[in-house]
Amino acid sequence: MTYRLSDWGSSFNADVTIKNGGATAINGWTLVFSFPGDQTINSVWNAKATQSGKRVTAVNESWTGTIPAGGSVNFGLNGRSTTGTNGVPAQFTLNGAVCAKG
Repeated sequence: MTYRLSDWGSSFNADVTIKNGGATAINGWTLVFSFPGDQTINSVWNAKATQSGKRVTAVNESWTGTIPAGGSVNFGLNGRSTTGTNGVPAQFTLNGAVCAKG
């Protein structure tokens, strides 16, 4: 999976791509990660997300729920930071399993 950050200090966008390297489709997904700073989400597209403290839980929309074998889905988010520090989360879990980044 990849998390591409566009950082503007007090605000940011993140472009998130979940890749399925397996031989079978993933039907329904939940991606969990924690922001390293004080980031908060303003809006999300192609997924639904909730935030509790630093922890973010993103789940698929109906049109992004299936990740075909060898395929990927993409979602994005926009957020802000009062300190202007917008780092990349250190770890991501997809359906309970730690994801490889890159």
